[in-house]
Amino acid sequence: MSWKIANLCADRIFGSAARKQIIMFLADKASDDGSGIWCSKGTIQRHTELGESTVKRTITDFLREGILVETGRRPCKNGFTVIYRIMLDRVMAFESSAEPDEGTGSTVNPVQRDPGRGSTMDGVRGPGWTPNHPETIHKPPTRKRGEAAVDERVERIWAAYPKDRQRGKAASLVAITEALAEGIDPDDLLRAVQAYSTESAGFTRSKVCFSDNWFADRRWQRFLKAAAEERDARTALAADHHARLAAWVRDRNPMCKHITALQVAALVAAGLVTDGQLRAAGLAG
Repeated sequence: MSWKIANLCADRIFGSAARKQIIMFLADKASDDGSGIWCSKGTIQRHTELGESTVKRTITDFLREGILVETGRRPCKNGFTVIYRIMLDRVMAFESSAEPDEGTGSTVNPVQRDPGRGSTMDGVRGPGWTPNHPETIHKPPTRKRGEAAVDERVERIWAAYPKDRQRGKAASLVAITEALAEGIDPDDLLRAVQAYSTESAGFTRSKVCFSDNWFADRRWQRFLKAAAEERDARTALAADHHARLAAWVRDRNPMCKHITALQVAALVAAGLVTDGQLRAAGLAG
């Protein structure tokens, strides 16, 4: 359960009691980033006591409106259960249900916002707020404050994504932050985004992936794997080249005259040759 997601949904107007009841049930199952919701429509129907058709229609509407996205499937005894994610940016765009701060009633005898404090004859005053006062709800940060707190590295990675496919910025930033928290190098992730941008340049709209899905589905892993394999190949090639140069030094091969000072330093650092072998090959004073 995430109280952050629950409070966020509780503070928004969804258009009907059924929609609000279903989104609150889903929020109760979500992680702090809105992900990891896996419960069948039958489960939702039993717990909310709404009609089966109402639940199915509402979930379909949420998916069409972008409030929910499907992020995977989980096997169960009846086949599989869809895994959902609540899109925080879509929810935050809804109208708030909180009462305005400024009253519009009569100011002759204005209604007090706080409860009565009891008699003051004996000097004992009542509590300042009732336990269920709406201002005690932990409200999420505003979009402006939330974006200001985003790591610059995260913003740079987001900005590198093709502009025509950027969607769901809040959800994308959350997914990027999660990846960096797992130890993914931000420079590697940035290069993965740039590689995807280059690879998909010129693709039709039906062939590309929008940023919220691309980061949520961790599609950058393929590019990181390819980059790691390329680095390993370069390392192996360099090791093979150094081994060949070391053999020239040990054999005093005439080709030693082509070995540069930087290559000599690399051979010494790798322990492939000794100072005596270098002097014998004419590579050390």
